Amino acid sequence: MGQAIAVTVQQRSELSLAGIWQRGQDLDEMVAAADVVIDFSLPEGTELVLQAIVRHGKPLVCGVSGLNESQLALLVGASDKVPLVFDRNMSLGIAILEKSVREAAASLGADFAVHVSEVHHVHKKDAPSGTALKLGEAIASSRGESGTGAVQFEIERRGEIPGDHEVTMASATEKLTFAHSVTTRQVFVDGALTAAAWVIGRAPGRYSMQDVLFRHPNS
Repeated sequence: MGQAIAVTVQQRSELSLAGIWQRGQDLDEMVAAADVVIDFSLPEGTELVLQAIVRHGKPLVCGVSGLNESQLALLVGASDKVPLVFDRNMSLGIAILEKSVREAAASLGADFAVHVSEVHHVHKKDAPSGTALKLGEAIASSRGESGTGAVQFEIERRGEIPGDHEVTMASATEKLTFAHSVTTRQVFVDGALTAAAWVIGRAPGRYSMQDVLFRHPNS
């Protein structure tokens, strides 16, 4: 993702690239030179990035999935000091899907059984995907449930599929289906850059792609 973001930034005249951080390089120097930091590394790298953005007071866009409890706590602590957008999927379409299933779940209630299926490439390590969990959590919270236990997940890994997600809500008499399919990983690059432009100048806090798309510009 880092290389794809770099290529896209270099193609846009209004943007400039401060650098791409790799192990062994001076992270502080790079963060200090940037207006905003975008992190698609691994959870261990995210810990270092979070520490650096706090030291330099820089906003962050983080799309790293699989963070453990201590890493999430570090992220929450950083959001008390700097603005950051954290989301397990940077796609604008997934943000729309999340909003839609949240509203549908709140309206339909627990009488409708929920099934979330996801298909990803064989290299993906986390299962269910962060996006599938994100959708399940949105549905559960909309129905006043404390966890995703009432949501059934179906997971498949095959080929080089960037990511397909489908949410089905079914009763004894009808079925409602929501679906989203990624055709290229460029969608995550575009979403991250949209989030990066949005988060600059924001008050400290933890934001999501829901905020990027639907939050009032002055709030």
